[in-house]
Amino acid sequence: MIPDDAVTLPSGLKYVDVAEGSGDSPEQGQQVAVHYTGKLMNGKKFDSSYDRNTTLDFRAGVGQMIPGFDEGVMTMKEGGQRILYIPYHLAYGEQGIPGAIPPKSDLIFEVELVEIK
Repeated sequence: MIPDDAVTLPSGLKYVDVAEGSGDSPEQGQQVAVHYTGKLMNGKKFDSSYDRNTTLDFRAGVGQMIPGFDEGVMTMKEGGQRILYIPYHLAYGEQGIPGAIPPKSDLIFEVELVEIK
C-alpha cells in the first residue's frame, strides 16, 4: 500500500509529497496550522480535522504530536500536502488507543500545512 516512490527517512517514517507548497518550512517550536485525515493501513479513517471544519494548531517539532507526525511536518513547506506513512513505533506504539487504534498499528496521515504562524 505504500508507493514505491515514497521517501524513507532514517527513523522509518515514509512520505509522498502530493503538492510541495511554496512557503517556508516550520522551525522547531513554531506554531503551525494543519488539516489532516488519519487512517489505519486498511484505509479506515479514525480522525480528520476536515470533519470538524477547523485546523489543528500545534508547536512543530517539540513533541506535542506523535513523533512521526511531528517529523513529517517539519520538512513540509507552507501550502504543501503530504501523505505520511508512520510506523507504529513513531505513532501510538504497542498499546495503540483503546477503541480507536489497535496495538502496533502503522498509520497513514494525509496532511496539509495550511499556515506557519
